[in-house]
Order: sequence, then structure tokens, then C-alpha cells
Amino acid sequence: MRASVAEAAIEAGVTIINDVSGGRADPNMASVVASARLPWILMHWRPTGEFVHAGGSTHYDDVVREVRDELLTQVDAALAAGVARENLILDPGLGFVKEPDHNWELLQRLSELTALGFPVLIGASRKRFLGSLLAAPDGTVRSPDGREVATAVVSALAATHGAWGVRVHDVQASRDALAVVRAWQRGSAEGRHDG
Repeated sequence: MRASVAEAAIEAGVTIINDVSGGRADPNMASVVASARLPWILMHWRPTGEFVHAGGSTHYDDVVREVRDELLTQVDAALAAGVARENLILDPGLGFVKEPDHNWELLQRLSELTALGFPVLIGASRKRFLGSLLAAPDGTVRSPDGREVATAVVSALAATHGAWGVRVHDVQASRDALAVVRAWQRGSAEGRHDG
């Protein structure tokens, strides 16, 4: 989320810039990305003060509409700075200044984000909202290393609902889940042709 870090990473050969501030932490980021002509992931986040995970407002009247509108404001700023439209990727920022229900609603209404015409990245891997979902009967939140199956399911569902990509820790688990989905879809399609 800092232009100086992005510049150093570009010099080192990176091929994509992932900015968790959505372009708001550093006013120089957009010009760096525009000059580099690299894909730029703009993540949604509502920070206050310094860009920290805990900062910001978790109040939303309609989380999907507000995330969409706030991302589009960042898109407009990026385009105005000369970033090519085809280089922009949107990330709804699951787990960043959002309650668990907000994350689930963003996933359930993913089509409203993909309808904007930009690639959408989903980063649900090992997030706390998955740990809360899988909590023990006594309310103990499942630890991050026990959230991989849930992450793989989210990856597969996100792919079937139009996500461009997923950001995960355990790549193989998500690849396996996607292979199952593709086989399932092929089987369904073949079944319709056979009878």
C-alpha cells in the first residue's frame, strides 16, 4: 500500500500490485502503477488514521452496495491517474473492517460485484469469519490451520460464481476443490446430453 514499496517490488520483477488500502494509503501509488502498466488489485477497506486492520467503521446499511460504490470511487481515482481499466482488479476486502455477516453477504451477492465488469479477487483464506462459523460448541473459534477445508469450499464456490481469482494459503486444497467442481459440472452437462 506504499508507493515506495511498490516501486522496489516492480524493480525486483513483480507482475501484480496488491494494495490493501485500495489506493488510499499513498497518493503516489496510482502514478507508480500507471507507469508500470501492471495489474493493480484495489481492496475495499474503511480505515481510520493509520491503515491498520482494526481501524474503521463496520457499520453498513447495505454492505454490498456500499462496498461496490466505495470501490468504484477508487476505480475512478485510478483511471483519472492514468491506470488502464484492464489493469484493475477489485477485492471486496473480506475480513477487513467487516463483521462475519458482512463477509457472508458479500460472498452470497458476489454477482453484484462481478457485474461491474472488473475481475474480482476473493481473499477468504483462513479468515476469522470462517473460524467463527466452525467454532466449537463452547464458542471457541477454530484456529487458522483448521480453516483450510472451509477456505477450499469458498474458493470453489467463488469460482463458480464468477470470481477471477482467490488468494489462499493452501493452494493445493483450493486446486483440488476446483477440480471437483469442474468434474461435477462436466458430469451434469454430459448427463443432460445423454438423456
